[in-house]
Amino acid sequence: MRLAVFLTVVPFVWVALHLYMGRRLLGPFRAPVVHPRVRAFGWSAIALAAGLPPLTMLLGRAGWLPGDGWALLSFGLMGLSSILLTFVLLADGIRYGSDLLGRLRRRSRTADAPSDPSRRAVLGSMVNFGMVGTAGSLTGIGFVQARSLPEIVEVEVPIEGLPAAAEGFRIVQLSDVHIGPTIHGDFLEQVVELANELEPDLVAITGDLVDGYVHELREHVAPLARLRARHGAFFVTGNHEYYWDGPAWCAELERLGLMVLNNAHRVVDHDGAQLLVAGVTDYQAAEGITGEPSNPAAARAGAPACDVDLLLAHQPRSVFAAAKAGYDLQISGHTHGGQYFPMNLFVHLVQPYVAGLARHDDTQIYVSRGTGYWGPPVRVGAPHEITLLRLVRA
Repeated sequence: MRLAVFLTVVPFVWVALHLYMGRRLLGPFRAPVVHPRVRAFGWSAIALAAGLPPLTMLLGRAGWLPGDGWALLSFGLMGLSSILLTFVLLADGIRYGSDLLGRLRRRSRTADAPSDPSRRAVLGSMVNFGMVGTAGSLTGIGFVQARSLPEIVEVEVPIEGLPAAAEGFRIVQLSDVHIGPTIHGDFLEQVVELANELEPDLVAITGDLVDGYVHELREHVAPLARLRARHGAFFVTGNHEYYWDGPAWCAELERLGLMVLNNAHRVVDHDGAQLLVAGVTDYQAAEGITGEPSNPAAARAGAPACDVDLLLAHQPRSVFAAAKAGYDLQISGHTHGGQYFPMNLFVHLVQPYVAGLARHDDTQIYVSRGTGYWGPPVRVGAPHEITLLRLVRA
């Protein structure tokens, strides 16, 4: 039902917002301020940005992944128009607020002269051109950043009572790769090479690995079989796995040699130190995405006492249950660090932690900004990462 709403209601809202944006940016203009050809080009660009991304998503759900050029254009326009639309809505909010204050002042001060309409028109034109230029610049910069290789982020995680044998234990985290329409196997091959160069003791893949069905992306995900870590590679599901047949993906990743933790755990012996590695299904599984609700307490049920208790959970929201269950560290993703404006404004409304290392009660949580990106190939202010977590004694 969630997916059905997304694929039906959201496209209509998306198109309506673009109609509003078009009238806002192009409607007030009349020649000679804007040449008719420029006006026609603007409306054509808005129509393309309004129609192409929803069409591409629907084609993807139908099992047909478009070519790279089509997908990059479609989702690139999605990024550009979402940034521009946010600017337009913010500008209109400021303008309407200013107009309201002006009317209130004129009522209280009858001697005030009304504003000059021609001056307001010129100022409005300047603001509009400025918004378009800024949105285009941010999209271009964000495209270059998103399409580059992720940076290596090294983080020391202090653990109280960490035994000497586990000092410096190395965890490489990959998250939110989103193999699909615009991210393919060649990118994942390079990510795997970078991860192996870090010589991890353990690899944690914290969900949203794919955006497509197994039969479409099997070859693109195959490089994961070449991951090398002393204690192996572990995987937990994100919400996107369930949009593309989560159980089938779990089976495919197990075939590639990854250990899938669906509310389950493994105990790792590292030179005599015992580490509990538990994993849960995605947080939204409790809302009906799958029949196996996320349960951090059940994930560690029956486990022996260990020196360090780790939980792999896609969404940071799992930390509330993780803290109650007594985990030392939760490793998560999902947020993309906001990825780009305006997403970075909204993500704080739905997630308790967005990026980096934090503490929730007695449990620490690390949230990755993601290794890939979703949708628009744009990253601004939230570079993607391959994370090296090193456990150290507090």
